[in-house]
Amino acid sequence: MAEPFPLEPSLWAATANAAPSTPALEDSASADVVIIGAGYAGLSTALHLAERGVKAIVLDAHAPGFGGSGRNGGQVIPGLKYDPDELEAMFGADRGRRLVDFVGRTADVVFDLIEKHKMDVPRQRKGWIQGAHTPAGLDLVKQRAEQWTRRGVVGARDLSADDVGQLVGTDKYLGGWVDPRGGAIQPLSYARGLTRAALAAGAAIHGQSPVKNLARNGGKWVATTHSGARVAADRAVVATGGYTGDLVPKLRTTVITPNSFQIATAPLSDNMARSILPEGHAISDTRQLLFYFRRDHTGRFLMGGRGPFREPKGPADWAHLERIATKLFPQLKDVPIEFRWCGRVTLTRDFLPHLHAPAPGLLVDIGCMGRGIGLQSALGVAIAEYVATGREDALPLPIVPMRSLPFHVLHRAYLAAIVAWYRMQNGGLA
Repeated sequence: MAEPFPLEPSLWAATANAAPSTPALEDSASADVVIIGAGYAGLSTALHLAERGVKAIVLDAHAPGFGGSGRNGGQVIPGLKYDPDELEAMFGADRGRRLVDFVGRTADVVFDLIEKHKMDVPRQRKGWIQGAHTPAGLDLVKQRAEQWTRRGVVGARDLSADDVGQLVGTDKYLGGWVDPRGGAIQPLSYARGLTRAALAAGAAIHGQSPVKNLARNGGKWVATTHSGARVAADRAVVATGGYTGDLVPKLRTTVITPNSFQIATAPLSDNMARSILPEGHAISDTRQLLFYFRRDHTGRFLMGGRGPFREPKGPADWAHLERIATKLFPQLKDVPIEFRWCGRVTLTRDFLPHLHAPAPGLLVDIGCMGRGIGLQSALGVAIAEYVATGREDALPLPIVPMRSLPFHVLHRAYLAAIVAWYRMQNGGLA
């Protein structure tokens, strides 16, 4: 897969803390668990296994956080795309309630890990706003606020258009809701913080160690890197997200991996900052192809959304985000864009994260749907318990069979057409 253009520097690469040493695997080794993928899920799994005394080795084709974990918008949003009532209806009263409780606490997991391990991660937790741009979207956010309030989330409430105008600084939304559990972080610094914590707990992490083969051999899972070095382990976890290849047969065909494009301005003046998200909220909206934006710890305005499915060719591929930003906030018109970057995300058929066990001792975790920071950090805790104890009820979601998307080879073209269509339909903002 071709690398995004430009590869460096993203805002996060330019402002992250220094990367810890994760040298390539040179000599073959053995472990209790081999983990492929050094994103949030793989790193959190390794950390929590190591804290249990389980020897874990993590392998990644690049450095930890290179993929979506270091290229996202940094918004820490609890929950899933589905509301609590829907999840309980889908999974049944008991399992549904446990899943709702799990996804409701995913943001807590992130901020608690940062505090517990004293990670050098710029962060703010002022809440997340979801803006509604249509009457149907307004009904949706009112229901969402009510359902989470009913489940004890203090401070969750629906917002009028005037409320959104005051908290966000634009009149383009009919209303919304605010979730006080949400926040934002420097995502690459967080990935590196997880790496340091896992290393300190006793895990081994090797970047620049792409795995070319994963196979069962003599009762062990053997991961063979391109250099020929091998890791033999009792169990294997694959968490490669939007950068999944053909290591696990058929896995790549079960998801779509669009690019999420992002821009960041120069730091805003104090006067301008007071007119855009003055209280420090993060925000996304109810569009089919949503926009998400916030200000970061350096005072920059950040915006993200979908772009071409293909790898970008140049700055013009981010131009639609610049247009949207200035329609929402005309005062940004003359503020220069200093960073443009993108990263791949994973979308599943049912818009739920998927856990697969295609062979004994092998667990696959894939699918974020815009909730990756909190969701995958928390899944790492659950996966570690499952791997260490063998208890399937440690997992918040059932293990499901892998099912290829019909006509997967056509999905890139189909998704590109859908992206173009929705960008024309997005309430005049496209």
